[in-house]
Amino acid sequence: MWELFGEKGEKKVEYIELIYDLIFVYLLGHSNELLFHMQGGFFTFRTYLTFLYSTLVILQIWYFSTLYINRYGSNSAADYIGLFINMYLLYYLAEGIRGTDMSMYPQYNAAWALILLNLAVQYFRQLRHVDAAAPWAARHLKYRGRMLLIQAAIVLVSIPLFYATGRAFSWVSLVFGFVMAVFAERVDSLVPVNSEHLTERVMLFVVFTFGETIVSIGAYFAGALTFSSVYLSLMAFLIVAGMFLTYGLLYDKVIDREREHLEMWYIMIHIGLIIALINITVALEFMREPEVDLVAKNAFLVISFLLFYLFLFLLGFYARFGYRAGTKFFLVQVLMGLVFAALMAATYRNGYLSIAVTVIYVYSILIMVVRRYRRVNACLEEFFQGTEEEPKES
Repeated sequence: MWELFGEKGEKKVEYIELIYDLIFVYLLGHSNELLFHMQGGFFTFRTYLTFLYSTLVILQIWYFSTLYINRYGSNSAADYIGLFINMYLLYYLAEGIRGTDMSMYPQYNAAWALILLNLAVQYFRQLRHVDAAAPWAARHLKYRGRMLLIQAAIVLVSIPLFYATGRAFSWVSLVFGFVMAVFAERVDSLVPVNSEHLTERVMLFVVFTFGETIVSIGAYFAGALTFSSVYLSLMAFLIVAGMFLTYGLLYDKVIDREREHLEMWYIMIHIGLIIALINITVALEFMREPEVDLVAKNAFLVISFLLFYLFLFLLGFYARFGYRAGTKFFLVQVLMGLVFAALMAATYRNGYLSIAVTVIYVYSILIMVVRRYRRVNACLEEFFQGTEEEPKES
């Protein structure tokens, strides 16, 4: 196994992984529905926390599954069985999200615990394939397997505690999982990930999330063909297209996809990016609904966009040689964000103006990123061409 010795063998994303990712998009759709439970024209802070909690549980499961497949997945029958078992259980997790009154708490947590147990079994199963000359691999497998067992135990114990106290304690497992991911960096470095496979998996998950956004703006095209419907649908489409092009440029041209030790923080930044994108999807749907509070939905839209671009530019820490942006670039982005927020505050009562401001903001960032990439690319080409020239005779 090339993974046991840290060699960077070619590892492609398999079809089964794409099917597996689609179930997570289905789950995120269920989680989004929580934000449409409103009181007084908008969702409550508690409702948003419930949405955030369920979304983080979904993304954490995806994170753990992705790391296992990246290191130990071999496209074997056992891998397929493990993935299909989790896919089946994820449907029950999705149905558990519908229970906003906590009536589905036992089902939700039972499914979550079984998913974690299944992942733990996959890690312990790999111990049979560990070479005696690679004890560090066994240490990594045992560490990851035990952490998943502890998480599953916390979730299972929370079920009788819920019946006894009426309070939810499964959130402890979620926090435990992310904390241990931070402390596991040293152990995880014993068996490095395949960076190209990991970045591709993450990119595809972001693309699937963009797909949900594209589907959601389909509502802008409904109804009679009028100037208003054409204008708003065009603006909504341009917003999503501009965001997608910006992310695509960074992934394809800027991110160093062969970088070593590309794991936890890279995925954590993408988790923030995906949550911000989900919020933008919901916010764009809110903008069409007159019964949603005007001030609240505009503020939600602005905050979601600012968070999206914050996490997007944090990916710059993983840029290729010469492409990492300097302080000046980030200061300009902060200034643009402040101007965007101010203009949205000034135009929030006029939907035609506010959506135009959003389009201008999105494409201003895209243009800046494209121009900077071309400038850096030209400088690097000139530099490398200069180093290849033969020295002139004196």
